[in-house]
Parts: sequence; C-alpha cells; structure tokens
Amino acid sequence: MRRKDEIQRTDGNLGVLLPGMGGAVSTTFLAGVEAIRRGFSLPIGSLTQMGTVRLGKRFEYRIPRLREFVPLAPLDDLVFGGWDVFPDNCYDAALQAGVLNREHLDAVRAFLEELRPWPAVFDQAFVKNLAGPNVKPEASHLELVEAIKTDIDAFRHDHTLSRCVMIWCGSTEAYLEPSEVHTSLSNFEAGLKDSDPNISPSMIYAYAALTSGVPYVNGAPNLTVDIPAMVELADQCKVPIAGKDLKTGQTMMKTILAPGLKARMLGLSGWYSTNILGNRDGMVLDDKDSFKTKEESKLSVLETILQPQLYSDLYGDFYHKVVISYYPPRGDNKEGWDCIDIFGWLGYPMQIKLDFLCRDSILAAPLVLDLVLFMDLAQRAAMTGIQEWLSFYFKTPQCAAELYPEHDLFIQLMKLKNTLRYLMGEDQITHLGLDYYYAI
Repeated sequence: MRRKDEIQRTDGNLGVLLPGMGGAVSTTFLAGVEAIRRGFSLPIGSLTQMGTVRLGKRFEYRIPRLREFVPLAPLDDLVFGGWDVFPDNCYDAALQAGVLNREHLDAVRAFLEELRPWPAVFDQAFVKNLAGPNVKPEASHLELVEAIKTDIDAFRHDHTLSRCVMIWCGSTEAYLEPSEVHTSLSNFEAGLKDSDPNISPSMIYAYAALTSGVPYVNGAPNLTVDIPAMVELADQCKVPIAGKDLKTGQTMMKTILAPGLKARMLGLSGWYSTNILGNRDGMVLDDKDSFKTKEESKLSVLETILQPQLYSDLYGDFYHKVVISYYPPRGDNKEGWDCIDIFGWLGYPMQIKLDFLCRDSILAAPLVLDLVLFMDLAQRAAMTGIQEWLSFYFKTPQCAAELYPEHDLFIQLMKLKNTLRYLMGEDQITHLGLDYYYAI
C-alpha cells in the first residue's frame, strides 16, 4: 500500500467502463457528470465532490473538501465507454429511461449522442424479462472474455487512457448459489474453458476486467466478485474489487434507522417493506429468480446491524418481509413504504411509518461517481483485493471471508474517512474527546 506522496499521480485520462451503459442508472450518471463539468449543476449526493473530512482537533478547524484532501481524478479527466443489449445512443436511452427531463438532457445532448454501447455479453437464463439485439456473437465463455478484453484495449488506445475502472450498472441477474466452479481460480478458469452454466455474464465481465488490470465494482446484488475465485484473481492481478448492490432508497433508510433503534435499545417486532417501481429494473425484478437475488441483499441488512444473537430480548424474534412490485406508471420514481413495529419501556408497542418517494437513479448516480473515483484512488495507492472501506455504498458490503459485513451507515462513513486519513498520513478520529476536558 502506498501512502501520501507515494500514491501514483492522476496524470492522464481515466476510462469508466459501464456494463449496462444504456440503463437508467448509467445514463443518469453520464448526463449528470457532463452537466456538472459544464457548470450546469452541483454534484449533489456525491461525497467525493461535496463532502468534507475533519482533520486533527476540533479547535483547529481543519475541514477540507474530500476532493482537495485526497488525490482524486478530476471530472474533466473521465472518459466513458460500455456495453448494452440495446444499441441506442445514450441520449435516446436516457429519453427511454424517463429519469431526467428534456431540459436537462438537451443541455448535454451532443455529449450523450456520441456515446453508443458496444455489443454486450448476455444470457437470457440470467435475466429472463429482458432481451435486446445488441449482443456479442461469440458462443463460448473464453471467447466472450477475449471479446470484452479487446473492447477494453481498443477503448484505452482510442482515448489514450492511463487507467480504467469498471462498474456493473446492468440488470440484476437470477439468483445463483456458489458452486464448485466458484471455489478457486483454477476451478473457475476450467469452467471458462467448459462454458460452465454457473458462470454468469457479470462474472465474465469481472474476469476480463481483472485480467486487464482494471478495478471492478459490482453495483448489483449478483454473485460476481464475492466468490473465492475472484478474490484470488484480484490478489493475483493486484487489482481492487468492491461490491455489492448500490445502497440507494429503502435500504439506505434502514441503515440510518436501525442503528438508531439499537443505540437506544428499542426492540423490534417486525419490519415490513414494500417497493413499487416501473423502470427496467422493476421489469427485470418481476422475475422471481432475479427478485430472489435482490431479496437476499435487502434482507441481510437488519440481521447484521441489530445482532439478534447478542440482543435476543430485543431482536431475537423480529419478522422481516420485503416485497418489490413492478408498477409501470411510476417509471423510475420508486416508492418505498415501511411499516416498522417497535416496542419500548415495559414492552409497550409503538409504530414507525416511513413512505420514501424516491428516485432510484438520482440516488444511484452519485454513488457510481464516488466509487469510480475511490476505486481509481485505491488502484493508484496499491490497495488490492477487497475494499471493505467502501462498504458505505453497498447493501451487501464485501468483506474478508472470516468477517461479517458492517452495515451501520455511520460506522461505514467513519471507516471510509479514517481510511482516507490514514492514506494521507493524518491521525484517525475516534471522537473520544476526553482530552479536551482532562489530562489523559
């Protein structure tokens, strides 16, 4: 690991590779970055662009912007490319997604129209409710890996890129249990040769990225880099990996509320969550196998935060239900409704009702930006393998096999900022504060 002045400089352009380039999240991200670069908008929701970090003692008032504190790639250095099963340019795709209005899209229309996705790796078995004509013709897994690597090499050459990051913004794949092919790199590479059906398209992208020296971020709940084979490959190739499933609407609220309930030792009887959304993601999740992948990601949050094995009287028997319904009239304007049954002093019951009328892609786009910039920083700082310090951004944060993931949003943020302090040679902040009042 490199620290402070040893971190590789940001010289040259940074390539951003997007599987699922024509989707709602990707096109919202792309339009937003260009609008920010032109001064049309503020980077609201982006920690790297608007966040600060406290350094030293409180009376020192050293609170720089993150982007001024750590050497992050400037937004003007970002160059974009990606794959999608639909061939539409990103302007037409953004119109189809219906997230941004014409006023915002037309302001960056020329930029978006120049972005056309390359043919994608696609297997209908993993996304049953989606099909498109822009698909690679190669049949075997190994041929598909080589086709993606050829795309990456051409992208690097055409834009004179010094570095790249790949972030999966494609659809949620069907639920996949880990199997023998995932247990080691040798088994996985044998599976590639045999076109093993347990190797998903997202894994093919990840393998191509890592073997090309490109950091990989899993923005969906797919089983992808969170398998021993990919962890081994990332370490071997000295490339960072992170995931999974961007933490946006309802789960973000759970990771804010649940730590508060636990901090006050309030009990939980049940937490019922329902979502309605009408975008392409909703259509994909209307398939039971894709929904199961998302459900597993959403259900894991409360168990880990509340630790029922330690607090059995409070959380030993709570009921947690998650429902996602495809409702086309809503488009990308998702509604996440939560009915939370809690109990307090002497066991008296209380209720919390939360109705979050959110915009999924608006919440996700700044996370994509932050992850691209932080993963590039990790690569330049020689931080290889699992990047647990980026758990702040994920529903199911990836961590070492012997650990449990940290889901508490506030602990995640402290971990992220302390990692940046460490990299830049600053003291960690513990918030103890006794030294302001006592000689310790």
